[in-house]
Amino acid sequence: MKLFNHATKVLVKRNAFMSLCLVLILGVLSACGSAKPAETAPAAKPADAAAPAPAPAPKELVKTTLILNWFAEPEHGGNFAALAKGYYKDAGFDMTLMPGGPQVSATQIVASGKAQFGMANGDDILVARQEGIPIVAIATSMQKSPQAIFYHKEDKGIKDFGDLNGHKVYVASTASFWQFIKKKYKLDSAQEMKYTGQLVNFVSDPNALTQGYITSEPFTLKQQNVDIGTLLVADSGYGIYAGVYFTTEKMIAEHPDQVKAFVEATVKGWDYYKDHSEEIHPAIKEKNPDMGLDMMKFSAQQEMDFVYGGDAATKGTGIMTKERWAEVQKQLVDVGVLKKEEDVDKVFTTKFLPKK
Repeated sequence: MKLFNHATKVLVKRNAFMSLCLVLILGVLSACGSAKPAETAPAAKPADAAAPAPAPAPKELVKTTLILNWFAEPEHGGNFAALAKGYYKDAGFDMTLMPGGPQVSATQIVASGKAQFGMANGDDILVARQEGIPIVAIATSMQKSPQAIFYHKEDKGIKDFGDLNGHKVYVASTASFWQFIKKKYKLDSAQEMKYTGQLVNFVSDPNALTQGYITSEPFTLKQQNVDIGTLLVADSGYGIYAGVYFTTEKMIAEHPDQVKAFVEATVKGWDYYKDHSEEIHPAIKEKNPDMGLDMMKFSAQQEMDFVYGGDAATKGTGIMTKERWAEVQKQLVDVGVLKKEEDVDKVFTTKFLPKK
């Protein structure tokens, strides 16, 4: 019996030992089976999935001023179009169009650096350079001047400039065009009367004549039932460019990119104005409330050939030629307005104009 009990105990111990080993083995296997695989680094994103680069900061606009050659009017239509349509802004300018007037000298303001660009007639630019003002013409708004001399149609004796002798002529006596016409047509007995910009003296005297612009005075005089005839100064042979854009030699040397951008935006504005003038006129009226939209429409119609005709029709808006500049300079020397001729290549340039 003791032998049986002893055998039984041995057997129990052995079974217990075997069970314990089995439990340990199963535990190890279970632990191995439940172990998590090592984490791997995430795959790199393809290049096209990379975060977009931040947008570049908008380029700061350059504060720029253009001095007009008179109060705002359709003769500046291309500039107001360039401003209204955002062409100046696209070119990098925070543009101000500053009106001119009888007491405003655009050439002196630009020369002083208070404005970057200005407008003046071609003869004014030549005179300014003779006076030591280093400005350069960079484009023109008009191929010929709308300057004219008006007479009463009832005066049957006036057919041409040579018929002005014996008449009162309201004209600025220092005007270069008048100096040219007086000499060419020998107007020794024409009576020069001080031109004030007012038409009342001309209207009241049927034998008088007055200077003016074909884009404005005919409209005003028609409103007063005054029937007039016109002698266009350009037909006298005095072929200046009108509404010429200019800047300084310094500006061209230091900021040619800005000069080019200004010229291109301005030409683009004039090209837009050609077919959309009435869209632009309200912006002009904001700056010149005294000028009605009906008068602006008349002015725009009258100036079309002056802006888009001549060389502009084939060579592009704003074009100028060396021959024209040289001819006008010679005419001014002949009548004593200029003392001497200079190299016209220094007077103007077309290198900033868009290629036609």
